[in-house]
Amino acid sequence: MNVISLLSTLVTLAFAASVLNRYHLKGGNHLLWWGMGLAWYGLGTLSEVILGAGFNPWVLKLWYLSGAMLTAAWLGQGTVFLLVRHKGWAKWSAWVLLAVSALAAALVLSASILPAAAHYHPDVPVSSQYREMMSRSGLMIALTIVLNIYGSLTLIGGALYSAYLFWRKKVLASRMWGNVLIAAGAMSPAIGGSLLRARLGDWLYVSEFLGAVLMYLGFWLAVKDRPAKKV
Repeated sequence: MNVISLLSTLVTLAFAASVLNRYHLKGGNHLLWWGMGLAWYGLGTLSEVILGAGFNPWVLKLWYLSGAMLTAAWLGQGTVFLLVRHKGWAKWSAWVLLAVSALAAALVLSASILPAAAHYHPDVPVSSQYREMMSRSGLMIALTIVLNIYGSLTLIGGALYSAYLFWRKKVLASRMWGNVLIAAGAMSPAIGGSLLRARLGDWLYVSEFLGAVLMYLGFWLAVKDRPAKKV
């Protein structure tokens, strides 16, 4: 069993439950999308735990869809709802993201499992093996890139922009540092992806865990002075 991925799953699902509970109490589309994005994050790390015990083609596809394609984009969409003043644009972009996500799911679920999957090694990170086990069309690869760019720009960029605003106004230092931590946490898996390309697949699991912890701590700092109940 991959202990680091299991810890990531527990932290991320607790984080998602906290965010969705806050959505239940306060409302706000940004909280709903953040909560769903974190649920994707948790499904991705849970898939790593399961694949650490043995190969399953559907779990592999869930891992790719949730972790490689949807997590960053859905988290970033939450930031769009929070920061974009023209809510019509936020809703329009959300519908586009839903359509693209549905297409991504169809492509991943219909992807072929390659013969090399018969030689899957549970003790080797799935992130180091998936290219040889699952076919990926050009469109699937393109959507993976687009979704991750969109998610990174909106989530990391939005958090850094918010931190800058609090710093410039010299108010609410906890929210400023909270946004800095959210940005750092969002960048952590991206750095892990770079290490993966350098054939350091184990570090992706560490980066996912650090990302979940940093974003959770950042979220707590950013909202700790705000009442959770509706008024």
